[in-house]
Amino acid sequence: MPEVRSPTLRRRELGALLRARRLELGLTVDQVAGRLLCSPSKVSRMETGQRGATARDIRDLTEIYGITDPAQRKYLTSLAAEGKQQGWWKPYDLGPFESYVDLEEAAAAIKQYESALIPGLLQTAGYARATAEALVPGASPGLPELTPERINEFVEVKVRRHDVLTKESKPQFSVVLDEAALHRAVGGAGGMKAQLDHLIEVSKFHNVTVQVIPYDVGAHPAMDSAFTVLEFAQPVPSVVYVEGLIGYHYLDRDQDIARYERVFDYLSTIALNPQESIELIAKVGASYRSGVTRGRRDRKSVV
Repeated sequence: MPEVRSPTLRRRELGALLRARRLELGLTVDQVAGRLLCSPSKVSRMETGQRGATARDIRDLTEIYGITDPAQRKYLTSLAAEGKQQGWWKPYDLGPFESYVDLEEAAAAIKQYESALIPGLLQTAGYARATAEALVPGASPGLPELTPERINEFVEVKVRRHDVLTKESKPQFSVVLDEAALHRAVGGAGGMKAQLDHLIEVSKFHNVTVQVIPYDVGAHPAMDSAFTVLEFAQPVPSVVYVEGLIGYHYLDRDQDIARYERVFDYLSTIALNPQESIELIAKVGASYRSGVTRGRRDRKSVV
């Protein structure tokens, strides 16, 4: 079976190319929509990759934009076709989170800040299961009822996502954690010890950088937040992903991306360097082994 190239990324690349050509010609979305005999929102959604394009759409748009080069027309058509393919994650029915997994697969660089959790790409199966069991059905838009079978699928997806870090076209993955994420005993002391050991091992990958913001830094601008900046090869623009009880949000405006990039860069400067961070992670991990977890009693599970 041929490899499926990220459908979401293909749609975003197609949209970026179409938008660049429209702007080059000085056309507005309304003008293009009028000539396509469709709504302006359809043109906008194609340009942002939120909607796929049909072969007929590409035929009509290349006529409108004066794209006559057969190779370029063929490439745009292939992007539209690949934008309709299904990735390995499709059978899991991930709802709104599906787009994130798709983009994660295609990212050239991932910058992630977490204030309370270990990032999904670095979670052990035990940690992933504990987080799934702690979810409240209906707490997040699009979240299905978490039956035992669905929880197993949730864990399976988390573990399979790890392949992103070791595949041939692996991204540069930079993580900044608040120290609080190390002390929350997700899955109990034993599970957390295994998680922190795993974090240390993965940090040895040449494409993975882990930093921790220690408690003694005090206040910082992202204490109540968590976000991921996904960067792609040109011409596809970056996107910021923010997840929480309000749902799954993707920010792609230039000013939003620049703002989150600045915040991430700042967090990286106030965090411990990678070596110091690993030393802190190992120290906290040792406290779980000894049962001394910041004065809290050992518990088998957080649920």
